[in-house]
Amino acid sequence: MVFLLPGVKFDFDLIQKYDTRAPRYTSYPPATELTEAFTAKDFELAICNSNQRQTPLSLYFHIPFCQSACYFCGCNTVISNNKNIAKPYLQNLAQEIKNTAELIDTSRNVLQIHWGGGTPNYLDLHQVEFLWNKINRYFTIDPQAEVSIEINPRYINKEYIQFLRDIGFNRISFGIQDFNPIVQEAVNRIQPEKMLIDAMGWIKDANFDSVNVDLIYGLPHQNLHTFRETVQKTIDLDPDRIVVFNFAYVPWMKPVQKRIDQNALPGAQEKLDILKMTIEELTNNEYLFIGMDHFAKTNNELAIAQQNGTLKRNFQGYTTHAETELFGFGATSISMLEDAYAQNHKGLKEYYQAVTEGIIPTSKGFKLSQDDIIRRDVIMSIMSHFQLHKSDIESKYHLDFDRYFCQELAELKPLEADGLVHLLADEIQITDIGRLLVRNIAVTFDTHSRMREAKFSRAI
Repeated sequence: MVFLLPGVKFDFDLIQKYDTRAPRYTSYPPATELTEAFTAKDFELAICNSNQRQTPLSLYFHIPFCQSACYFCGCNTVISNNKNIAKPYLQNLAQEIKNTAELIDTSRNVLQIHWGGGTPNYLDLHQVEFLWNKINRYFTIDPQAEVSIEINPRYINKEYIQFLRDIGFNRISFGIQDFNPIVQEAVNRIQPEKMLIDAMGWIKDANFDSVNVDLIYGLPHQNLHTFRETVQKTIDLDPDRIVVFNFAYVPWMKPVQKRIDQNALPGAQEKLDILKMTIEELTNNEYLFIGMDHFAKTNNELAIAQQNGTLKRNFQGYTTHAETELFGFGATSISMLEDAYAQNHKGLKEYYQAVTEGIIPTSKGFKLSQDDIIRRDVIMSIMSHFQLHKSDIESKYHLDFDRYFCQELAELKPLEADGLVHLLADEIQITDIGRLLVRNIAVTFDTHSRMREAKFSRAI
């Protein structure tokens, strides 16, 4: 049975047929390919090469601390009510910024900054200002830069929000997950409705350029009726972007999820019904389906970047500046350069030790081959724009697309027969049915992940 939605066709039978695991492609190769064979010295060389390219920069700063554990969480966090734990972390983060900035040509403009976590508003206002000043001391921030931060609405007030805006943040995001108090209790994330309404009101009053909220479907005790209420209440809040994540229940990878009652999770058909309803409600209320799990208003940067062909994906998801190279700071953060990826140590002890010794705190990474770079362009075009012009790849890399990817094009034939994709002379077009299964299409061009399927979440 096929249901028509604006820009999307929802086909239950095909979704069930292609219900396999695949990377989310926030990078290619995926982060699962990072290896300890890639060292801090390799990253230093990659930075040197990056300086020669003179590309603009994106910066990411990871604040890993949370006051309590959300049972659905898949992030790298440190749970502690002792706020003093942030003091040595900030000192080491500031030292890492200094050490790494000495290797970067910091005349390169910074077009994007993002603080993520964990919970960045775990920091008090003096600590926020301290970190902000360190960043501005060592980097050249473009006056029009997109500067964003994630917040937890349980630990925020109007003064804090206004301070963030005054100091220079112009975009903000927070997690709703679900308005239903039974669901919230089941995942240890209790946020009364008034709290969420107040947080959005403070953000609107502070005049942020853009606000993003996150929802999660597939959590315990959710059903079609209750999640419809959550979606409608979210629309009433009027955010600029909405991200609707599929909950990946992977307790063997994230032990905190063992606290979730598996018997309370919605079944596969219920999840599909929830997803269909969510897409329908959002697209009927002037949110564009950007891709995979992202929705944005037509005047939002994501929608504009997709229209202009400058949308891309990185380790934070969809992003608006395809030309930037990303440097990540803090424990577990990942840098994403043109030809290399590098991840910092996850453990605070190892991270602190490396920083203290004046070593870039790289724990693992990956050096991309020319083939990786070519395939990344193909995959990111499919993921970001739902189409690919073969001639663009041919002219950029001086190759014959059909010959280079003859095996992949053959493997796409059954997907074309199922209506997921159109294979044209100079173009690969993802159909409205294929949009929801874009990961299944992209994985065809992925030479790294096919033997690692179990490591990834399901495509829907």
